[in-house]
Amino acid sequence: MAGNFRPGARRQRAPKLQGKGKLESVVTEGPFQEWLGMPELYRHALIVDGVTYSYQTEDPELSVSEGDIVVFRYKENKQGNWIDRNSLGVWIDPATYNQ
Repeated sequence: MAGNFRPGARRQRAPKLQGKGKLESVVTEGPFQEWLGMPELYRHALIVDGVTYSYQTEDPELSVSEGDIVVFRYKENKQGNWIDRNSLGVWIDPATYNQ
């Protein structure tokens, strides 16, 4: 019967990797439109502490700038390291937050 049914029990997902470091440079390509009805997407190549990451978003400009310490979630695949959508942000130092 279906009493022992557990969604997603067949395959365990690998946990997302977390990254943090100083943003050294950003190169933006685009806009790209994969198919009709899809919004235009921009691909940003970010170099964080000497490692290249790709980030795809609908905005031509990022909310972070060069020199910022950034944090993000990413996954590794054949094409390289891809940052998850809406996970890129500026790291806030807790020691200087209220100053």
